[in-house]
Amino acid sequence: MMEKVYSIWKHTFWPGDSDDFHYKITSRSQKVTSFWNPKTPTQLRPLTAVLHGPSGIGKTTLAKKWMLEWRQDKLPKTLKFAFYLRCKEMNRQGTCTFAELLSKTRLDVQEAKIPDQGQNILVVIDGFDELRVPSGSLIHDICGDWKKQKPVPILLASLLKRKLLPKATLLVTTRPGVLRELRLLAEQPVLIEVEGLSELGRRDYFLKHFEQEDQALRAFEAMRSNPALFHMGCMPPVCWVTCMCLSRQMEQGQDPATTCQTTTSLFLHFLCGQFTPVPAECPRGPLAAALRAVCLLAAGGLWAQMSTLDGEDFRSLGLQESDLQPFLDKNILQEDIDCKGCYAFIHLSVQQLLAAVFYILDSEEQKDEASCRLDIGDLHMLLSKEERLKNPNLAHVRYFLFGLSNEQRARELETTFGCPVRPGIKQELLTSLSEGTDPFSSTTDVKEVLYCLYESQEEMLVKEATAHTREMCLHLQNKVDLVHSAFCLQHCQNLETISLQVEKGIFLEDEEASDSHMWKHDHHALHLWTDLCSVFSSNENLSSLDVSQSVLSPSSVRILCEQITRTTCHLQKVVIKNVSPVDAYGDFCLAFIGKKTLTHLTLEGGVHSNTMLLLLLCEALKHRTCNLRYLRLGSCRDILPQWDEFSLALRINQSLQFLDLTASELWDEGVKLLCVTLRYPKCFLQRLSLEKCHLTGACCKELSSALIVNQRLTHLCLAKNDLGDGGVQLLCEGLSYPDCQLQTLVLYQCNITRRGCKHIARLLQGDSCLTHLDLGLNPIAMGLQFLCEALKKPDCNLKCLGLCGCSISSFCCQDLASALASNQKLEALDLGQNMLGQGGITVLLEALKQSPSPLMTLRLKMDESSGVIQKLLQELKDSNPKLTINSQNARVTRSSYDDFLFWTP
Repeated sequence: MMEKVYSIWKHTFWPGDSDDFHYKITSRSQKVTSFWNPKTPTQLRPLTAVLHGPSGIGKTTLAKKWMLEWRQDKLPKTLKFAFYLRCKEMNRQGTCTFAELLSKTRLDVQEAKIPDQGQNILVVIDGFDELRVPSGSLIHDICGDWKKQKPVPILLASLLKRKLLPKATLLVTTRPGVLRELRLLAEQPVLIEVEGLSELGRRDYFLKHFEQEDQALRAFEAMRSNPALFHMGCMPPVCWVTCMCLSRQMEQGQDPATTCQTTTSLFLHFLCGQFTPVPAECPRGPLAAALRAVCLLAAGGLWAQMSTLDGEDFRSLGLQESDLQPFLDKNILQEDIDCKGCYAFIHLSVQQLLAAVFYILDSEEQKDEASCRLDIGDLHMLLSKEERLKNPNLAHVRYFLFGLSNEQRARELETTFGCPVRPGIKQELLTSLSEGTDPFSSTTDVKEVLYCLYESQEEMLVKEATAHTREMCLHLQNKVDLVHSAFCLQHCQNLETISLQVEKGIFLEDEEASDSHMWKHDHHALHLWTDLCSVFSSNENLSSLDVSQSVLSPSSVRILCEQITRTTCHLQKVVIKNVSPVDAYGDFCLAFIGKKTLTHLTLEGGVHSNTMLLLLLCEALKHRTCNLRYLRLGSCRDILPQWDEFSLALRINQSLQFLDLTASELWDEGVKLLCVTLRYPKCFLQRLSLEKCHLTGACCKELSSALIVNQRLTHLCLAKNDLGDGGVQLLCEGLSYPDCQLQTLVLYQCNITRRGCKHIARLLQGDSCLTHLDLGLNPIAMGLQFLCEALKKPDCNLKCLGLCGCSISSFCCQDLASALASNQKLEALDLGQNMLGQGGITVLLEALKQSPSPLMTLRLKMDESSGVIQKLLQELKDSNPKLTINSQNARVTRSSYDDFLFWTP
């Protein structure tokens, strides 16, 4: 029987006589070949292997093939048994002993011999996901007794747990949805993903199905033009459906590419092509009734998460076999040749399509059928995210629903079966997208929504669905994502911000070394990319673009840059971060030359060792139409050799206000050159970040001098540089001059101690313009008293003070409380990541409660579950409602309010 099943399956879905069945199998631990080869030493052979993959991928066929190889191998003096247990049959089995269970598959079983020959036994458990048992129930009541009566699922679980046949080799097939539960049962299983037909295998399939090679290749290219459908083609049944559908269409002179545009159109064409359209004057005939019946069966099976249904399932739905006869005759619904009375759809996708049809048919009967069956959810349940998470198959039903909302698809369904589509289905689907959270709020949700909208192929539906969407984050992991995004973005008229992340493999990285086949493949991807990038010049509202963590190609970069250079492109903010190839940065800078709308630019990740980039950037800065206000050059290594050109650009440019050189290799030498630029009368910089630029206190004298001369610079960030107390002293000398206009100074993690605090306190007590100061992650607890004394002085203009992670303890809180009670200007204080203790926090809160204070934001690390603290917080809230106290403790590497200490775009 096993040889017969393998042969029937192969000749149903695999044309010709070839046994060249292409499978790509990956194992997570050891070579798969050692599994099915009985010659492999027992100690090297995995005891449990799991073949997993989607429906129709060929898991069962592969398992049977391996089982035949196992049994046919003739090793001398070796007694081998191979048992095949189908879970769909086991569902119909009552309680029995393990010996009885095995005897149903082999009549020559001798119970006394089997345990001694365990290492020569192969047991195949086929379709583990088909077991009808509650989740988690299999781990209970495990049994090791061969003669004890137990439900079959418990016996299978005991086998997997090695309580029965502990030395046997087990081969399990399953869909991915139950892998987690299976891994809890099986002892260190080897997971083998069955990936199905390779691309070459799919091509061979088409060549064997079609008589003429040109037709085969035309159909194959049509399928490949839809990446989602082409990916599904790794499953032989899908290839068979596609070939059957497209061959019929080409015989009728129709274009196969149109049919393959969406998954819905292909499967619907296949379904409708099996039947003769009903006459217009005879609607709601026998075929319509059969359609309603088979759709009910499909929906019922999916909600129960079953692909194999039997007579009991039919009866529970009020159906008989005769109700489904037209679909049985066409083999759309097939009886299992191994399990009489069990039925399954030709492929899971066909079942999902028919389940979707169930929800769009305009029939009072259909509504009554659904309402009286509590196990079949209504349309609202089907579209809910909660249900899709519990039952992933419902997600594909949702895709098909949107596909069937297309007017042409609906008309095709009505013409074939005489069943009208319910009115208003499109509006119901649209409403489902806007219910609850923003459908574009997460990357996962964006993918699902774009998939749905693409399947519809309705431009107006896309426009309505995205009418209120201003920002979209796109993570393009494969060509499927690219297809969906390219179609939908062209109709998102109100979009203002796009964030792109493009994974490796979508574009050819080495275009010159690629052969003609790969080039043709890449040409299609570039065509889609062109459609996507066209929105940057066609959407006048689009003002912000972020391309990060992306692997592009020279051609894809040129396409994007070409759109950016157009006068109809109104981008104002652009972020290019960690993008390859590295030459892309130079191309982008070339595109930015003369781009007068551009005001904010971030280049990070490929700036190092890129001389051409800096030269082109300088050209952009010197251009007469340059309006750039914010420039961030992250991790720039080769800036010093190009400094003369860069300095000239800064002197010529009159728009740049914020320069961020974070993590650049500037060193003290570079700062000295920068200070020369800062002293230039026409230098218009207002904010400067030199965070983590390898600076020491040696450069602070030059900085101090520049701060005195420069009348425009108001914000300076020197975070994560080893300035020390000496460097701080030099800075404070410059800041104390009346001409110095600096308002914000970030000295986060600069190795400042008690002595440095003294210099800062002296500065704050003078006539300084400084209003924002960040001293986070500096060990200044011993010098805090000096800062507190300065805060008490009426001349202290400080509004925001950052002391995050400064090793401040409860002993310092009295000084802080006294300062807060006296100070009338401080609006924000960050004490996060300091162990103040309940006593210290109580002192601070009591002081704020007793004395009126301008403080509006206070960050503390505290235990809010304390009753004393809760009471004080409530009292403080009542007496000072403007004060916000934040107790979040997650931030440990950076001041928790540096976003408003140091302006960012």
